Amino acid sequence: MYYYRYENAEINCCYKYLMFSYNIIFWLAGVAFIAAGFWAWSEKGVLMDLTQVTQLHGFDPVWLVLAVGGITFILGFAGCVGALRENICLLKFFSGVIGLIFFLELTAAVLVVVFQSQVRAWINEFFVANIKAYRDDIDLQNLIDSLQRMNSCCGAQSPGDWDENVYFSCNDSNRSRERCGVPFSCCVQDPADSVVNTQCGYDVRSKQKGQWSNHIYTKGCIAALEDWLPRNLYTVAIVFVVISLLQVHKHLWEGAGFSLH
Repeated sequence: MYYYRYENAEINCCYKYLMFSYNIIFWLAGVAFIAAGFWAWSEKGVLMDLTQVTQLHGFDPVWLVLAVGGITFILGFAGCVGALRENICLLKFFSGVIGLIFFLELTAAVLVVVFQSQVRAWINEFFVANIKAYRDDIDLQNLIDSLQRMNSCCGAQSPGDWDENVYFSCNDSNRSRERCGVPFSCCVQDPADSVVNTQCGYDVRSKQKGQWSNHIYTKGCIAALEDWLPRNLYTVAIVFVVISLLQVHKHLWEGAGFSLH
């Protein structure tokens, strides 16, 4: 019986181990994201009662962490094993998914530019829906608080959007202590204060609107985001271009280094 041997190696050895080293970082990052997601769910008791997953009315940030972790894990695994075992099928799968992600990113960017008004309306609906569920999930609560603090904003369009939440609503039937208030993340913080006053938003919206600005941010978070984008347009564009080039580079790297001679 005769065996055919290639005179040269089928796969470039240098590319092989470089790609293995490069992708094992992403594989480990995927594992870390997945572990963090399940840890967050365990802290909320979701793992003890899986029905709680369907009871959440707002966006659960853990889903995003798990989705990013899952995709990163699968891609990292395919890249590592494909490079180490010289498996062309896994490498083609890896390259194809990278190309698909790049195409989806480019498509999303074009759609955002073309359908700005529809995107703005969707973001507003999404934000208001999560304001309603503010107290339902601690991770969502922390996400909204971080967004409002970092952007010095309150609500989707204005602080009045917090009427959509049963705890902050100014409705006469609302007996909550937070009635006609806003979360503490809406408050104008004094730089000299070393301790955050979590009750600073109580009863603020029961005052005249002209007095609101003395206590809380009056700009909505969507307007703050629209103001932020033009100021940081070049930064956003550079980040997008760098990410795109990295993805295209990986795609071309796979094709150039892992090809049959």
